[in-house]
Amino acid sequence: MTRSHPHPHSLPHPSRRALLGGAALTAFAVATGAGAGTANAATGTRTATTTGGGAGGTWPTEFPLPNGFLPEGIAIGRKPYAYMGSRANGAIYRTDLRTGEGGILFAGGTGLIAVGLKLDHDGLLYVAGNTGVARTHDSRTGEVVATHQLTEPTGHFINDVTLLGDRAWFTDSRAAALYGVPRGRTGTVRTLPLTGDWVQLPDVNNANGIVGTPDGRALIVVKSTPGELYNVNLRTGRATKITLVGAANVVNGDGLYRIGRTLYVVQNRLNLISVFHLDSKATTATLTGTITDPRFDVPTTAARFGNRLYLVNARFTSPQTPETTFTGVAVPI
Repeated sequence: MTRSHPHPHSLPHPSRRALLGGAALTAFAVATGAGAGTANAATGTRTATTTGGGAGGTWPTEFPLPNGFLPEGIAIGRKPYAYMGSRANGAIYRTDLRTGEGGILFAGGTGLIAVGLKLDHDGLLYVAGNTGVARTHDSRTGEVVATHQLTEPTGHFINDVTLLGDRAWFTDSRAAALYGVPRGRTGTVRTLPLTGDWVQLPDVNNANGIVGTPDGRALIVVKSTPGELYNVNLRTGRATKITLVGAANVVNGDGLYRIGRTLYVVQNRLNLISVFHLDSKATTATLTGTITDPRFDVPTTAARFGNRLYLVNARFTSPQTPETTFTGVAVPI
C-alpha cells in the first residue's frame, strides 16, 4: 500500500468506533488459511490471505469471493461482517472479517442486481438494484422484506445508497434525481430532482457514490463523469458543486465514505482512494492524501471496520466470466 500526503497538515485521525449492523451466516462456506490464497476450481471457493495488523491484529487483509460473483458494493455494521452484492444475479455474500470465511446469504435470481449496499442499526440491509429497483433485506436471513420500483426499468441505473435521517437515499447514474426510501418496512418513496449546479450528461454515469454531510443536513454525491463532488440540499434538491483544493477532479469517482470531516473517494479504474478534508459547510474539499495498494484491481466501494477500510475489487478491466476470481481487500486508515 502506498500513501501520499501532498499537504503539510496531517490527516484527521478517525475514531476507532465501529458503526452499525450484525447478522447470521449461511451456506457456501469458504475455508481460510495463512499465507498465499489458493483456489478450488471444483467448488469456486478460495482461501483468504492473512497478514498481521489492522482491526484484529491477525485478521485477513484480503479475502476471497465466489468465482464469477461480479461484486461492486460492500457494507459493514458494528459487528465484523462484510456484506457484498453481485452484479451477476443480485446475490448477497457475507464474510466474517476475523477469519475471511464467507457464504451466500441471499442466492439472488434471474434479472436481479445488487450494487451499492448499506446496513442499518435494525439489521435491515438496503440494496441498490440498478434496473430502477431498490430492495430491503433482512441481514440475518437474507430475506427480501421490501422491493421499491423507483423508476422505469430501462434508462436508469440505481447505483448507490446511504442512510441519513429517516430515509435511505439512492443515486441514479442515468437521471438527475435521488430517491429517498423510508427506513423500515413501510412508507412512501420520495423523488428529489437535482437542480442548481447539476448538469446531467448523456450516455455516461453521472451520480454515483453518496454520503451525508458532517452536519447531517445535506448529501454529498460524486459525479463520476467528469469527476466532481456536489453538496445536495435535502429539502430542495439544489446541488452546489464542491470546490476541490489540491486536486483537479475525482474522475472515476465511485464509492464515498466519510468519517467526521474526512471524505474518502474511491476512484475505481485509477486504483486509488483520494482523501479529502471537508470545511465546516462541506462546500470545499481539500486533498490531504491518497491511498493505493498493489492488490487494488478496480475497487468500487468502501466500508469501515475499526481502523481499516474494506473494499471489493470489481475487476472491470478483466474478463467477467463465471471463472473470474474476485477478492475483497483491507487497507489501514
